[in-house]
Amino acid sequence: MVKALMISSLDEVRAMLSALPGPDEAAAAAARRREADLTKPAGSLGRLESLAEWLSAWQGRHPPVMDAPHAAVFIGNHGIADLGVSAYGMEVTEQMYHNYLHGGAGFNTMCRAMGVAYDIYPIDIDRPTADFTKAPAMTEADLVAALNVGLAAIRPGMSVFCPGEMGIANTAAAAAVLAALFKGTAEEWTGAGSGVTGVHMQRKIDVVRQGVTLHTKDDPDPLEILRRLGGRELAAMTGAILAARMLRVPVLVDGFLCSASAAVLEMMRPGALAHCRFSHASLEAGHALLMKKLSGDPILHMDMRLGEATGAILAVGILRSAVACHTDLLTFEEARVSRNKPIV
Repeated sequence: MVKALMISSLDEVRAMLSALPGPDEAAAAAARRREADLTKPAGSLGRLESLAEWLSAWQGRHPPVMDAPHAAVFIGNHGIADLGVSAYGMEVTEQMYHNYLHGGAGFNTMCRAMGVAYDIYPIDIDRPTADFTKAPAMTEADLVAALNVGLAAIRPGMSVFCPGEMGIANTAAAAAVLAALFKGTAEEWTGAGSGVTGVHMQRKIDVVRQGVTLHTKDDPDPLEILRRLGGRELAAMTGAILAARMLRVPVLVDGFLCSASAAVLEMMRPGALAHCRFSHASLEAGHALLMKKLSGDPILHMDMRLGEATGAILAVGILRSAVACHTDLLTFEEARVSRNKPIV
């Protein structure tokens, strides 16, 4: 059994980011060779073809497999929930945790429908982060502990990992992290989240702006931005995505919140998300902007914004189709089909 990755300081995260493993080029080359020999016009299956190659490269094997997809929902509470930035109260976070345990949430439903195994990680939900308009959301010890939850969530042999989250007020936290990372305005990054409108939406924007103004005066690095403005579940997803890179596990990044957690890594080390694909285009304001910043190209456009890894889990079906086409289609030689003659 491979020992779970663990850290004791943020400097260890920075060290990991300086030594990221790359893809298995031999497996990727084998996928390209087979793809070129399948009984279909070249490129006719579009992105399914590149997804099969991507899976081979990061699973380190050819042919790729989709026999063990895995999802996780990380759960945390935010002190800024008391400022009226959400349509729900902080108590809903714990209530939803019990809903996950009983299998009644969108996360559970989607996992059952798609045949995806899952884990549930409540992270100190009885101890909310600090109100970031007054103080950093987390201490370094808090952040290290949350990152470790994510780092320990990845196990070798996962065909693909689908991280997700739940935490009242976390879209405000993610918006603040992104505004700090990319130097944008609070209005650009802040969306309706759980459904806030009118004066409540303006309050949410004001809270994001206050937090970013307070915590970016000394030009902090992305990890420090995550500590000051993020949340435990956001940090856990950052840790999980990093661990997946270290263990060569492909990742389907979910919507706005998960993409924000991933952006922390990309801003620290360009190319850190090569093992990731963005599962779907969230309707949450700011996600389209973030995809432009990260050159992301979401697989699905389903008008979803639930979070909880539901978009990533849904995209597992696309990956299964990519693998089936890559492995089950016959080659020209196997099918005894003549190749097209060159057009002259």
